[in-house]
Amino acid sequence: MKIKLRLTILNFFELFVFGAWLISLGGYLGGQLHFEGIQIGKIFTTLGIASLVMPGIVGIIADKYLNAQKLLGLLHIIGAGFMFFLAQTHDYDTFFWMMLGYLTVYMPTLGLANTVSYSILTENKFDVIKEFPKIRVWGTIGFIVAEVAVGTFGWAQNNMQFYFAMVISLIMGIYSFTLPNVPLSKSKNKSFAERLGLDAFALFKEYKMAVFFIFATLLGVVLQISNAWASEFMRSFTTDFPDSFVVTNSNTFIALSQVSETLFILTIPFFLKRFGIKTVMIMSMIAWFLRFGLFGIGSPEGIGVGYLIMSMVVYGAAFDFFNISGSLFIETETDSKYRGSAQGLFVLLTNGVGAMLGGIGSGYVVQHFTTEAGRDWFSIWMAFAGYAILLGVLFALIFKYKHNPDTIKEVSH
Repeated sequence: MKIKLRLTILNFFELFVFGAWLISLGGYLGGQLHFEGIQIGKIFTTLGIASLVMPGIVGIIADKYLNAQKLLGLLHIIGAGFMFFLAQTHDYDTFFWMMLGYLTVYMPTLGLANTVSYSILTENKFDVIKEFPKIRVWGTIGFIVAEVAVGTFGWAQNNMQFYFAMVISLIMGIYSFTLPNVPLSKSKNKSFAERLGLDAFALFKEYKMAVFFIFATLLGVVLQISNAWASEFMRSFTTDFPDSFVVTNSNTFIALSQVSETLFILTIPFFLKRFGIKTVMIMSMIAWFLRFGLFGIGSPEGIGVGYLIMSMVVYGAAFDFFNISGSLFIETETDSKYRGSAQGLFVLLTNGVGAMLGGIGSGYVVQHFTTEAGRDWFSIWMAFAGYAILLGVLFALIFKYKHNPDTIKEVSH
């Protein structure tokens, strides 16, 4: 089997495992396990907790002690075990700790899969910048396929989604052991602080960078809101619209968001060159405002379906314009000695601290607007929309940045 095809399969299954449960989890926790809003929010904080330190620890192990492809396989096999127990867990406390255990081993595999791909492509004399994006896009496709499959098989509201993820994770684990060997690093080892990006905190001495990282953290909050509550929101229409496509195929419907994400990636070079990073990031915040606001006025009938579809479409701009433009800002604005650490800090603040704040904060918001009659989704989404537009206004006023088209390089994803 050709090496690029093998790496395509690797990336496909890496995110297939994630897509099998991430989007449907919120609806399952609320609909089947009857967890409260605060409990659901806290379970989603495990994504952030696991992203804080584990990628750095696993990176050190992969560099010094165990080949990356073997470590990748081992983590997925352990993850399959956690998925088995998650499928049989129904109480909040146990579910929280099982999910944290699972994400502790899964979240580092996202970076490891990239490391394995980079190393094998380089070893086989391929141009990584040219070839990897074409391979990586199959990861997003894998996420979408898993998401749609779970919805099509009717598993979004039961524990079969975890058994499904367990099987794929086990296959992924075994498959990883068949990949070409990734040698241990012979270069100077980074410290644990450098791997987490903590040495990049020195950049906070510069006003522009301090403002950027603070807003990156605050915008990381909205990423978690979408993951946690979209499925539970769609489930809320079950009583009034039991036969609606939006209800019966909610995972497939939400998958339009990931399709939009894939397509908006292609527009980023144009928008960055034409408008600059500051404007593109403000566009992201406006897109988040529209994402949540359209959810608030959407419904499974009439023009309400159109609002929901539009919400899925703008998700691509909301997600891509922030993540990729933010990464590019760091690439072009930081000193080379901090650049790698700054990228790590960006991930830690958005996927770690921001995700934790988003899980906890959104849980309290949902709980606040929940009564015996149910959840007031209009007020919930408008509260989230208000937060997003407030960030946009403050960012526009506080962040000082002059656009220079010559600093914008070609963007690959």
